[in-house]
Amino acid sequence: MKKGETYAQAMKRLEEIVHQIDNGDLDIDELTAKIKEAKQIIAACTEKLTQVDKEVEILLSDGQ
Repeated sequence: MKKGETYAQAMKRLEEIVHQIDNGDLDIDELTAKIKEAKQIIAACTEKLTQVDKEVEILLSDGQ
């Protein structure tokens, strides 16, 4: 995710990339760049989800 970008914004950007790829709107150079960008977005979103999951577990365990 870009700095200051929310999870929802990153997912929207990923959806746009997938749409561009599916439509065949990209030449080979753009395709490579978009796939790299998508891979970075997926990694960042996965990291964010893992972080949030840990935070939720901590919050829930503090209440017990």
